[in-house]
Amino acid sequence: MKAQSSILGTTNPKIKLPNKDLFGVKKPEPKKEITKEETKLPKPTGWRMLVLPFRMNEKTKGGILLGGETIDRQQVASQCGNVLAMGDACYQDKERYPNGPWCKVGDWVVFARYAGSRIEIDGGEVRLLNEDEVLATVEDPTDILHKY
Repeated sequence: MKAQSSILGTTNPKIKLPNKDLFGVKKPEPKKEITKEETKLPKPTGWRMLVLPFRMNEKTKGGILLGGETIDRQQVASQCGNVLAMGDACYQDKERYPNGPWCKVGDWVVFARYAGSRIEIDGGEVRLLNEDEVLATVEDPTDILHKY
């Protein structure tokens, strides 16, 4: 990385600028992109897909803060999730799916409450669903959340 001299407007590769501003306050580190390899999520095989269940907000519309246990319970009971990855055989059977795939990576899908296998990861859980366990797709997962 080349350092730039603000006085001369030139660059000198030998000058290393400190990670602090003029007042000695440390500059924030640039946000690092998280890759799939770093998250260590399981890779679905065959006709399975990896789905991240929707996680509700920590605060209600009325301003009430919800506890971690309540949020975790809601995520486990969630029937909506975001498709993170699909196995190589997902929706490939043209006879069974003549109109093409029911969903794609990035879609919000609805599934049965006890569908799929739950896998605990850092920060929550993911589910491995079979391709035929997708019941519907939705634009906004908050439209179908359970109300307490």
